Amino acid sequence: MVGKNRKDIKPGSKVAVVLKQDQRSGKLTEGIVKDILTNSPNHPHGIKVRLASGEVGRVKIIY
Repeated sequence: MVGKNRKDIKPGSKVAVVLKQDQRSGKLTEGIVKDILTNSPNHPHGIKVRLASGEVGRVKIIY
């Protein structure tokens, strides 16, 4: 599932995100959602989240 809709993502979900520094390469980082940072119900580039590790990125895949 792609991470463009906020309703599909819950704290504790396992996701793959693209970090800001990896946007050009598209490298994905896996982790567990700690906080959802995007307030709008959807976002064309993916919902921005903070992972349990403290990293911030846009969700590309929801497992």
